[in-house]
Amino acid sequence: MRLHVKPFAAAFGIFWGFTLSFISLWIWLLDGKKNKPIFLSSVYRGYKTGPFGSLIGLAWGLIDGTIGGAMFAWLYNLLSSKSKQKIEIEV
Repeated sequence: MRLHVKPFAAAFGIFWGFTLSFISLWIWLLDGKKNKPIFLSSVYRGYKTGPFGSLIGLAWGLIDGTIGGAMFAWLYNLLSSKSKQKIEIEV
């Protein structure tokens, strides 16, 4: 079974974008607005807890998730085709 790279990348980008946005709002609602940096703010430039930070997290997540999803789907297709060729040769 092959994965379609573009739809998989888009779906994973949307998933990761909304996940980062949700994490930002979750921390902001539970802990309040504190100025302590979180780990994700060192990975994603401009990302902070709060409503505006959740929008920045959404944008970064869409970009990062799309690239990561495309790489994952491409690598999966590459490795699954190589294993299928190996099985056909052995039979």
